[in-house]
Amino acid sequence: MATPRVFIIRHGETEWSLDGRHTGSTDIPLTANGEKRVKATGKALVGADRLIVPKKLAHVYVSPRKRAQRTFELLNLGFQGPLPWERHGKCESKAVPCDAKVEVTEDIREWDYGDYEGITSPQIREKRKEQGLDPNWDIWRDGCPGGESPADINERCDRLIKDIRERFHAPALNRTKGDPDADCVDVLIVAHGHILRAFAQRWTGLSLHEGPSFLLEAGGVGTLSYEHHNINEPAILLGSAFHVDFEDDEESGKLEKV
Repeated sequence: MATPRVFIIRHGETEWSLDGRHTGSTDIPLTANGEKRVKATGKALVGADRLIVPKKLAHVYVSPRKRAQRTFELLNLGFQGPLPWERHGKCESKAVPCDAKVEVTEDIREWDYGDYEGITSPQIREKRKEQGLDPNWDIWRDGCPGGESPADINERCDRLIKDIRERFHAPALNRTKGDPDADCVDVLIVAHGHILRAFAQRWTGLSLHEGPSFLLEAGGVGTLSYEHHNINEPAILLGSAFHVDFEDDEESGKLEKV
């Protein structure tokens, strides 16, 4: 029986991510280079014999921001029904069929940076210094004035984690061998840098300021799962192997010998 996983994918490069500017509610598109890199990620990691196997996806969550939605469109996943948004562009590559439902949720939108929207970390430190605040700003501890606090982010992440575990992972872990849906256990999330890093922290039960510093590059992919096939032992999967269908592999070997 497969142990359920959550694949977290940060949206591709934008003009603001290149500059290090905090991008929360501002809805800006991917750069041309960002689109190319996401397409390459889809070709490399999505497929029947790749890390993300479309037929194993039970559900997909996507941020309401178009940079995340466009990233999803470019990942090489093919859905029969319409997406819950108007497409943001064309996709040239042949998509791999997938039956999972796609859901847009506010719970995985980017951190609301409030007064810090559109500015860089050095600019934030300088602004705080001028305001008589501690310039050693740490978003995981201090949050964003006029925006969201770490407690707000905890609440959003915890709500989504609860939804994933109750709707998809707990039932999957209780299925018996031979169940036709036994392998349809994985969840995909396409969103943003800070919220996905926070999501990974909360996945393991750590508060945002006490855990290790996780990094997730633009267009990057991370994997979360469970140890010992146990929903009470959530874990970060540091390295993932590609899927191999041994039956198909054996058949291929026979054909080669012939």
